[in-house]
Amino acid sequence: MKRFKIWFLLLVLLVPTIFLSGCESVTKRANTEDTWTHIQKRGKVIIGLDDSFVPMGFRQKNGKLVGYDIDLARAVFKQYGIKVDFQPIDWSMKETELRNGTIDLIWNGYTMTPAREGKVLFSRPYQQNQQILVTKTKYNVNNFSDMAGKTLGVQNGSTGTAVLDENPKILKNLIKNQEPVLYDTFPEAFIDLNANRIQGILMDKVYAEYYIRHQKDSSSYKTYESSQISSENFAVGMRLGDKTLKNKIDSALGKMQKNGQLKQINEKWFGENSNWLGKP
Repeated sequence: MKRFKIWFLLLVLLVPTIFLSGCESVTKRANTEDTWTHIQKRGKVIIGLDDSFVPMGFRQKNGKLVGYDIDLARAVFKQYGIKVDFQPIDWSMKETELRNGTIDLIWNGYTMTPAREGKVLFSRPYQQNQQILVTKTKYNVNNFSDMAGKTLGVQNGSTGTAVLDENPKILKNLIKNQEPVLYDTFPEAFIDLNANRIQGILMDKVYAEYYIRHQKDSSSYKTYESSQISSENFAVGMRLGDKTLKNKIDSALGKMQKNGQLKQINEKWFGENSNWLGKP
């Protein structure tokens, strides 16, 4: 009996060590391993996304996955003869999924931020965006300050949550309880906005404009920007060790800019004659 207790105590002491060692090895591999050769041999790259994020990647009524980033990713990897497998994920866990190897890329309106640059390797930026406030005319909100005492919604793990925390005076300190309601997806937030459970959503401009444009009562929505919130860039996120993968994506995007394919995809989804592409 005494021997059993000793072994049990040793096991209790060893399990945390083994667990930490496993976490360290996963992180080390993500930070150092270059997986391009493996992706080539497999003939497939796995992209993590929130499949409700219009117009970047979302499900149509028939279940088909479409969107700006869907078209862009497929066009990029077609140049290398590699198929794309899109994997819906919990957006708040995206960096964890990437680090653990469940997915190879985060490609779904993913904003470049200094905090994220310590966790992932970014491609060259390919689209510009901004966080804006969305409300409805009936709530009498005409600017950010009118959200005082009202309830705000944001998507959990989104850039909007970071903007709130980084610039609390702009909005967070004004809203009810000084804390937003967190949603897994933006469609859930819009349901509550329409039902008067919240009076505003801080969210991506590209999503808001596309969503509102496709509503029957589009005139009932209002959007506001703040000069205190900086514009942002979308880019592809990958593991820190995947430098070859980054170079391949950057090169492919550059070719699409030169041959007009990027412009065609921009016009299809945004109706804009744009061929913008940030520096590698």
